[in-house]
Amino acid sequence: MSPSNKAQTIAVVTILVVVLGVGAFAGFSLLNTPTPPEDTSIKLTLLFNAGVMIEADGMRIYIDPINLPSNYSTLPADAILITHPHGDHYNSTCIDMLQKPSTVNVFPDNMTAEVAAHDGVGVNPLESVQVGTINITAFYMYTAEWIDGVRYASHPPEANWTSYIIDINGFKIFHAGDSKNNTEYESITGQMDVVLLPLGPGCQSMAGLEVVDAIAKLQPDYFIPIHFDYNLQCELFVQAYADEIADCSDCTPISLEYFSSYTFEP
Repeated sequence: MSPSNKAQTIAVVTILVVVLGVGAFAGFSLLNTPTPPEDTSIKLTLLFNAGVMIEADGMRIYIDPINLPSNYSTLPADAILITHPHGDHYNSTCIDMLQKPSTVNVFPDNMTAEVAAHDGVGVNPLESVQVGTINITAFYMYTAEWIDGVRYASHPPEANWTSYIIDINGFKIFHAGDSKNNTEYESITGQMDVVLLPLGPGCQSMAGLEVVDAIAKLQPDYFIPIHFDYNLQCELFVQAYADEIADCSDCTPISLEYFSSYTFEP
């Protein structure tokens, strides 16, 4: 082999070694690049009255949305859950605002007109709906009570209206709707991570010490008040009953103003 050919051969071999070495190093780097951690956060936004928006697992769940600002039309729902037909929980305009082709609209089964109007799904207590990775179970919701032999039931048990348990990869959120401290809560004691309980008025739902008693029965990790007249009422409730809540549970109260958020990191 002539000196010039030998020099060319050595040059080619050297280039190949360098290229292969860089490629191997690049491959090694790619194979060992850390995978970004999966986002398991759960963001809960208190809307108005009993309205809630839950964002998790790339999905958006609404419960009882009413009085929404117009910008919420840019935040469409994967599912909308309605607890009962009263006007402070059900508003057809807000439901229409939040629609996209795949939205699942869930109602108590006896809201037949609303189920039909919104191409929805009707459920009774203990029935479940799966929306992507999120499981939604209807639960009991009523306020019937007896006073001096007279039954008061603005939310009668026989209506089969529904509260909801939202299960996000094992992290469970309970929205009580308009309920009293009902006996059925005993069946889910210690199973809820977050409970959303109404503050009143007492003629329509639990109120005052009834809320504390419901926390004692449910034993959640967190309690967020819903269904209050004004933001200060929520903060004052948490302050007024902080000792009672601490005495009956390990629950952490979270006071949110309307249209504010809290993010959980399970």
